[in-house]
Amino acid sequence: MAVQATMPTTIVSAPATTTADKTAAAATSSTGLADNFQTFLTLLTTQLQNQNPLDPLDTNQFTQQLVQFAGVEQQLKSNEQLKSLIAIEKSAQATQALIYVGGTVAVDGTSQQFNGSATWNLAAPKDATANITITNSTGQTVYTGNYPLTKGNVSFMWDGKGNNGTQWPAGIYKMSATYKDSAGKDVAIPTEIQGVVDSVDLTATPALLTIGGKTYTTDQIKRVIRPSAPATT
Repeated sequence: MAVQATMPTTIVSAPATTTADKTAAAATSSTGLADNFQTFLTLLTTQLQNQNPLDPLDTNQFTQQLVQFAGVEQQLKSNEQLKSLIAIEKSAQATQALIYVGGTVAVDGTSQQFNGSATWNLAAPKDATANITITNSTGQTVYTGNYPLTKGNVSFMWDGKGNNGTQWPAGIYKMSATYKDSAGKDVAIPTEIQGVVDSVDLTATPALLTIGGKTYTTDQIKRVIRPSAPATT
């Protein structure tokens, strides 16, 4: 005895009668399945009502479908929980970024905005003499020179003057620094930039810190520099 059934517009109002129909309908009503477990029960009871009495559903198949429906329900609920956790994590990251506003930090980087002066920090692995090269935004070399380094963090401040005494205008400049090892080979010296965090863009993911007109993520921050307390007399 054949049972005719038309494809309903929603699972809740008129559940599908065949396995293929139920699968397609469930795909279009995943939200309802997650929100109301009664939909799950409706699917099962409808299948029982419309099965062929002369050829009832195999017990193993029926059990497998039970497990599949329950698994989909739990997965959808887990996805909703994950969305909530992600939203909480984003909020926490944004709150963390706000504490840097107005503070001085050191970030990874070789390029920075020059406007009267520019300071780079060099992480020297040992005492050495660094060969420093500064180029402008077009790649033109504007300054080269040697700078003595002691092991640790050393600051190099450039006043904007080239080797010939030319005063270069404000803009983005890039610095590279190397020293020679015992074999006479050039070894790059890691550089970082210090600056005051002007603002934080909380609409970006992750949040972006603005330092001297350039943006950085919080994971690029290497150090936070606290102002030293004035000496008391």
